[in-house]
Amino acid sequence: MTLSESVLEQLFAAGDAGDVESFATFLHHDVVVHAPMGLSTIGLVAEQDSWRRAKSAMRDLHHQFLSVLKNEQLEAARCVVTGTLDGSYGEITAVDKPFKVDQALFARLRDGKIEELWEIVDTASLLGQLGSDEPSDKTEERK
Repeated sequence: MTLSESVLEQLFAAGDAGDVESFATFLHHDVVVHAPMGLSTIGLVAEQDSWRRAKSAMRDLHHQFLSVLKNEQLEAARCVVTGTLDGSYGEITAVDKPFKVDQALFARLRDGKIEELWEIVDTASLLGQLGSDEPSDKTEERK
């Protein structure tokens, strides 16, 4: 890792490229990822599987990092996520719907790798862009 690149930037660049095999470079095997809309994972393999599903449903998924704060134990970042959802991912389904949302990331590091990650996404904006007011399985529960 160069001084200008954060672990978060490298992880998400690899994910955007579909290179989930490199995730072991950035994530501990027992990593905990707190993500919105039912997408939280525990463990490296589960996070790799989540990214595989994401790339299958959003082939043009891209994270543009706008700012990063970091030290040896913590990283925080703000980014813009763009893509086109064509299928199902997590609790939402859409056909060829583009989106652009803000995301905040907070990572706790140990030995230069992420051991816990929090992803905060503007889900209201995302769902509005995809033509849904709320995740599909939640809609059924509330009827």
